[in-house]
Amino acid sequence: MRLLADESCGRRLVAGLRALGHDVRELDQEELGSLDTRVLELSCTERRILLTEDKDFGELVFASGLRAAGVILVRAKIGVRSALVQEVNALLAQGGDPLHGCFVVVEPGRVRVVPVGTWR
Repeated sequence: MRLLADESCGRRLVAGLRALGHDVRELDQEELGSLDTRVLELSCTERRILLTEDKDFGELVFASGLRAAGVILVRAKIGVRSALVQEVNALLAQGGDPLHGCFVVVEPGRVRVVPVGTWR
């Protein structure tokens, strides 16, 4: 799966997903400090699902109507973040195409997928 990890993503999550064979581009190495709108633009341009821990992307997608190829928002306390690699991988293993155009929230033991059919 092609993912775009914004600078809020933990390195263990990114490294873990790469180790499992996912193509993860990290913004913190290439475009440190990019505006969230630029991150969403890159997601669309590169057809990569955005991987983030920043809840502001929900506001941009739902309230502002900005478009992305898809968003996976990871939410977990520091002590349980290592388990999220397997949770995100299991989600991606179900088939990534259905995640395009969706806003997904992944928490320990819980995944919510919301199709965003009105993305501009």
